[in-house]
Amino acid sequence: MDYFLTEEQQMIRDLARQIAEEKVVPVRAELDEKEEFPTEIMKVLAQSDMFGIFIPEEYGGLGMGAMELCLAVEELSRACLGVSTSYAANALGTYPLLLFGTEEQKKKYLPDIAAGNKFVAFALTEANAGSDAAGIQTTATKDGDYYILNGTKQWITNAGEADIYTVIAITDRSKGARGASAFVVEKGTPGFSFGKKEKKMGIRASVTRELIFEDCRIPKENLIGREGMGFIVAMRTLDQSRIGVGAQGVGVAQGAYEEAVKFARQRVQFGKPVISFQAVQHMLADMATEIEAARALVYSVARYIDSGAKDISKASAMAKVFATDVAMKVTTNAVQVMGGSGYMREYPVEKMMRDAKILQIYEGTNQIQRNVIGQAIIKEAAKMKA
Repeated sequence: MDYFLTEEQQMIRDLARQIAEEKVVPVRAELDEKEEFPTEIMKVLAQSDMFGIFIPEEYGGLGMGAMELCLAVEELSRACLGVSTSYAANALGTYPLLLFGTEEQKKKYLPDIAAGNKFVAFALTEANAGSDAAGIQTTATKDGDYYILNGTKQWITNAGEADIYTVIAITDRSKGARGASAFVVEKGTPGFSFGKKEKKMGIRASVTRELIFEDCRIPKENLIGREGMGFIVAMRTLDQSRIGVGAQGVGVAQGAYEEAVKFARQRVQFGKPVISFQAVQHMLADMATEIEAARALVYSVARYIDSGAKDISKASAMAKVFATDVAMKVTTNAVQVMGGSGYMREYPVEKMMRDAKILQIYEGTNQIQRNVIGQAIIKEAAKMKA
């Protein structure tokens, strides 16, 4: 379908596709097998200005928005979700600074992020705080002109590779969720270290580690926004970033669908290519329809976000939950269309199916997304009654 992309948007999409096909596809299996962070690919993306897409021009970025970032993420995901996660996590970690950072913080950090000189990570999740963000145990205690951080963060994407971390910690336990605050912590700060590299089912090219804070002293200037705004910073960040997860779902589904079609045209059974059998055609027809529906929703919500809309939680959750459910269904069916071959590592759909599962889990499980949508429906219903 024609989504009426601007010339600039077409350029972003085409450049991301070229990088995906020329740099990612040839090494994706090796990166997955070795569980290796895609350093060289990140350098290519940096040289191509891809890290600056969503960052304002005054800070060295391209001054574009969610729509353009989704186009880039979709194309990278079509080739490898591990690579696209390593790339997209920079946006997730940067949004707290973009949305709530001081002018001094933006001038200090955003130019290096836009240039791809420094990677970023977002740190919210803990052993007892995943879907329940209010369960955060990491503390930040004010001590004169500093805050002292103690605690751990779990399953943090880009941990160890990133240079800049936006971290949610408790500054006032008595206030519950309203006692959380957001901070910038730089790699190399004394008292800040990393746990082991996690071994994952999928997205193995993406690095996941624990963050460990032991009397980690950071300047008070590293506070993002005001004390007590941490929960708002986290929720607004996730509202903004979830559309990117939706774009990942569209991308990996598209990649798996293309592999299934290619195989079905080549595989001969009973003297005919299997694509000639109605059972296979119907599977492919459903896959194509679901991908197009997911893409239409993701693009629509991305444009809605870029319009400056204030309340984007419901729309963002809808795009994330629908597109990622489609990704899991399509990648599973791609393996089915390819039969035994699809189950073998020789073909990429085996990896795509493993990778797709995380999309239903990170940045808020799809069950939590349905809670967000449900709560929005209740509010809308109350207004209608009034």
